[in-house]
Amino acid sequence: MAAVAFVALVGAAGFRATPSVLLRPLHEEFGWSLGTISAAVSVNLLLYGLTAPFAAALMEKFGIRRVVMGALLLVAAGSGLTVLMSASWQLVLCWGVLVGLGTGSMALAFVATVTNRWFVRRRGLVTGVLTAGGAAGQLIFLPILARLTGDHGWRAAALTVAGAALLVVPLVWWRLRDRPADLGVTAYGAGPDTAATEDAALTAAAPGSAARGGVDPAGGAARAALGALRQAAGTRPFWLLAGGFAICGATTNGLIGTHFIPAAHDHGMPETTAAGLLALVGLFDIAGTIASGWLTDRVDSRLLLGAYYALRGLSLLVLPALFAATAHPSMVVFILFYGLDWVATVPPTVALCREYFGAAGAIVFGWVFAAHQVGAAVAATAAGLVRDRLGAYDAAWYSAGALALAASVLSLMLLAGRRTADRGGVGPAGAGLGLAYPAASASAPAP
Repeated sequence: MAAVAFVALVGAAGFRATPSVLLRPLHEEFGWSLGTISAAVSVNLLLYGLTAPFAAALMEKFGIRRVVMGALLLVAAGSGLTVLMSASWQLVLCWGVLVGLGTGSMALAFVATVTNRWFVRRRGLVTGVLTAGGAAGQLIFLPILARLTGDHGWRAAALTVAGAALLVVPLVWWRLRDRPADLGVTAYGAGPDTAATEDAALTAAAPGSAARGGVDPAGGAARAALGALRQAAGTRPFWLLAGGFAICGATTNGLIGTHFIPAAHDHGMPETTAAGLLALVGLFDIAGTIASGWLTDRVDSRLLLGAYYALRGLSLLVLPALFAATAHPSMVVFILFYGLDWVATVPPTVALCREYFGAAGAIVFGWVFAAHQVGAAVAATAAGLVRDRLGAYDAAWYSAGALALAASVLSLMLLAGRRTADRGGVGPAGAGLGLAYPAASASAPAP
């Protein structure tokens, strides 16, 4: 199950490498502005984030296998149909809507659902490996797509992404199952009665569940997601975390992930070389995420986030001076550092959501992740407009650096709530550390 889920995530991740490679070729062939093309990327990033909180409800109602197969087909259709487009709105429909919905249905909710249902032991390890599937997809596809685009044109690259997603569909249909009971086994590391016990507990706890009136479980899950958002939105920690994570998305997927290759090309660097550098980000991303998880168990997560964002901001401020026609050592050092810091923010952010919002922490993190994608969407379009109007990306890099420094301040502001709670008072987080929700609501968000 873990292997099939990993392959499915890699197959869907092929599109994550596509925009940065195809931005320039689409601009040259159709004459569309970079702002217009970036808008399609922004729609994709936005739907990717907004779909994720509801993906669990879809999997609960239709099953993991059906949802994942449908998601892969959407990715394949969205990427494949671009070869027939002739207008920019068709790019928004294909890249933005179809692929956005497809990849959003296979985001963090897919990883969480597989690990929670199929593993009792090694959940953390499997979660880390599956999360790395996106980075692995970027690492695999970026150099290939850049080479295909250079040798055979952008349509060959788009069809390759569509084919990769389609190739995984038969494997998902053959091997992916909804629950261990479907194969007559128990979850890894579980006793014979664990699955039934956990399913019963989840059903009883879900707002609007059958135990409370026989309401559709998908509707109960959706109400739980919206209920968690309503409660979390009334607390200071949520907005500090969401604000910081929105800037995280803006400075990673939205800016570097989308515009690094065309920006490097502006300075004479071949697109294949720039794609290779961006692929290295994916490689070091894996190491950085594992290291950050280790540090999260030992260092205050607020301090970690403050440090991560501050270092990211400083690196972005020096990036404009590093671009050149060749990949000189200073740029390689930047890529190494930025890769280590790329999603290092995820483990401490997850830990803080759990600390402040208790049992609802996973759902709240889904909404914080949605803010991440909103930030990415805004940055993708804004950077394209900056390039169109000013003829260079420098203002975008400097603005992103300043925003990352602001995110560091937002993260450190969470320390004030901790100090108040440690003294036994009621701080910005609410009634004590770990209780941003009222005590009666921490275990079950209001429907």
